Amino acid sequence: TIGQYLQPTRKHHRVVSFVTPDEFKSYETVAYTKGFLMVSSSPLTRSSHHAGEDFARLRENRAKKLAQLAAE
Repeated sequence: TIGQYLQPTRKHHRVVSFVTPDEFKSYETVAYTKGFLMVSSSPLTRSSHHAGEDFARLRENRAKKLAQLAAE
């Protein structure tokens, strides 16, 4: 999960820069290239927001990968 930090209050660490959607897309590409089976990468991604859907996608991707390896 890769998301953009947003400063909740002035007492918290300030945002130094905002990551563009294209940068998030490149992070996603790198993660998949490194073998990650599931990546959530966008400015407003939160790890728990779509956890159920993400877990289902991860299980599906893992099953595909295992089937691929078994066929080799």
